Amino acid sequence: MHITFRQLQLFQALADTGGVSSAARALHVTQPTASMQLKEVSKTVGLPLYEVIGKKVHLTDAGRELAETARAIGVAWESFEQRMDEVKGLSRGKLRIAMVSTAQYFMPRWMGSFCKKYPAIDVSLEILNRDGVLHRLRNHLDDLYIMSMPPADIDLQDEILMPNPLVVIAAVSDPLTQLAQVTLPVLQSQRFILRESGSGTRMAGDQFFRQKKFRPDVRLELGSNEAVKESVAAGLGIGLVSKHALHGLDKENGVRVVNVKGFPVPSAWHMVHHASQKLSPAAMAFREHVLAEKTKFKV
Repeated sequence: MHITFRQLQLFQALADTGGVSSAARALHVTQPTASMQLKEVSKTVGLPLYEVIGKKVHLTDAGRELAETARAIGVAWESFEQRMDEVKGLSRGKLRIAMVSTAQYFMPRWMGSFCKKYPAIDVSLEILNRDGVLHRLRNHLDDLYIMSMPPADIDLQDEILMPNPLVVIAAVSDPLTQLAQVTLPVLQSQRFILRESGSGTRMAGDQFFRQKKFRPDVRLELGSNEAVKESVAAGLGIGLVSKHALHGLDKENGVRVVNVKGFPVPSAWHMVHHASQKLSPAAMAFREHVLAEKTKFKV
C-alpha cells in the first residue's frame, strides 16, 4: 500500500474540516487536485473512506482509522522536526493550544511573553466554549488545553494554573449592590442570567447550588461572559461569572459584584494534556513558561 505523506495530510485535513474544499484550502491546493488525491487514497486503501451527505463529509470506519493514523504520523513528524531543530540549536516549532473563552482574560499576556521569548515558534490558538475544547481534547487535536472542570473520564496530565473564583453580579442600580452581605435565600426571588449548560462556569455554579440545595430561577442562558454582563447591566437579572471576566472587578462598567454569603465560589484553571501524550519541545517550553509565569499573576 503506497500513500504519500502529503496525501495523509490532505486526508487529515478532510477529517478535521469536514469538506473537500476546506481541506484543499488548508493545504493550499485546488479543489480538483484535492478530489483527485482523495480518490487515489480511497483506491489505494481499497475501501470507501468517506461519503458526502448534504455537502458534508462523513467518514466511514476505515476513514476514521486512517484519520487517526494520519494524525499520529503528523504529530510524530512534527516532534522529529523539533528535536532536530534543538540538536541544531534552533528554537522553531509548532504549538497548538485550545482554551475556553473565559481564558482570554489572562492567557494573552502569557502568550505574548512566550512569543517574545520564542519568536520562531508558530502558535495556533483555538478559543472555544468548553464543549468545543472537549471535542478537540478527545480527538487529540492540540498539544495543550486550558479549561476549568477537566473531564474525569480521560486520563490526563493536569496542572492547576490558578484560582478561577466565581462571583454574583448585578446592575449598578440594583439595591443588592448596596447591601453589606446577602444570603442565598434572598436571591430566591431574583431572576438569574447564567452561562450555557456545559460551560465550566455553569458546571461549577450548578455544583455549588446543588450543595446548598438552592435552585436559581433562570431567565436566560447565554454563550459568553460578555453577553451575561451586558444582560445584567441592562437590568434583566443577576449573573454568575468568573472574577477574571470583570475588568477592575466591581468597577466593571454597568455591573457590580454582590457580596453573597458563600461566594466567591472556588474553582480553578487547569492546563491539561493526555497522560500518554509525549509533548513536543515547543509544548514543553510553553508549559514550563506558563508554570513559571503563573506565580506573577494576581487574581
